[in-house]
Amino acid sequence: MFRERHAKRPTLSTVDSLQQPAAWRRSGRPVANAARGAVSLLLACHPGPVAIVTLLSGGLAVAAGADGPGTVRVAAAVLAGQLSVGWGNDAVDARRDRAAGRRGKPVAAGAVSARGVGLAAAVALCLCVPLSLACGVRAGLIHLLGVAAGWAYNLGVKATALSWLPYAAGFGVLPAFAALAAPAGAWPGWWAVTAAALLGVAAHLGNVLPDIPADLATGVRGWPQRLGPAAARLLLPAPLVAATAVLALGRPGPGALAALALAVPVSFAGVVAGRRHDGAPFAAAVVVAGADVMLLLGRGTSLG
Repeated sequence: MFRERHAKRPTLSTVDSLQQPAAWRRSGRPVANAARGAVSLLLACHPGPVAIVTLLSGGLAVAAGADGPGTVRVAAAVLAGQLSVGWGNDAVDARRDRAAGRRGKPVAAGAVSARGVGLAAAVALCLCVPLSLACGVRAGLIHLLGVAAGWAYNLGVKATALSWLPYAAGFGVLPAFAALAAPAGAWPGWWAVTAAALLGVAAHLGNVLPDIPADLATGVRGWPQRLGPAAARLLLPAPLVAATAVLALGRPGPGALAALALAVPVSFAGVVAGRRHDGAPFAAAVVVAGADVMLLLGRGTSLG
């Protein structure tokens, strides 16, 4: 009994050591939640297309003769613009995405708020302006015109028969932006702008194709939705092959025939595979776009 009454009482340090695991778990929750929120925010920007367009812009800058810092400036401006358009798309479409049951989208799934994504879009857009103008006033204004086209798509053009136009404009300005930002500061050849615009039209078809039924159910009637899935899938190879032909024939050079030989079968393979796999046409479009960028890079240090 004596020993019980005078047993050594736990000290403050002992109590703290016993409670530390639970405290660590509690203190780790905000960090884990912040990490999950950051990942969800990143996924809401449409990271695949953002990365592809940013890399394409870097390739165009190299083809136009930009040095390392110049290429980084062009890519940074395009990245900011694409992030703003991607986040803006999910912020504007939040209610429609929830109605369509698109649980793969972080906002629709509740992983991140539409307000948070909209704020991220605004920040990216604000960064895009000085980053674009840092490449030169003419180049910057041309790029901002393309970003404005993307926002016009988000804010309503996507539901009209002209839904292809913002994609054509957004892609079409990229060669001009890269060429004007280069040391020579010259306008690119017509073939570069035309081919990029055609690639934009193809990207629009391939990107929208899997979502046509859900879009129609929520009242979105853009150009692909009006065509319907079957017609859109059949039409997709046309702008892809046309873009490659413009690049190959507009300024003949090494690899032109090889690019054409690749573009035709890959495009039609994407159409055929698209009957079972909705993402196949868009994947084929990415492959052909990559071949087209290789053509541009093979032209040397000028897009003119």
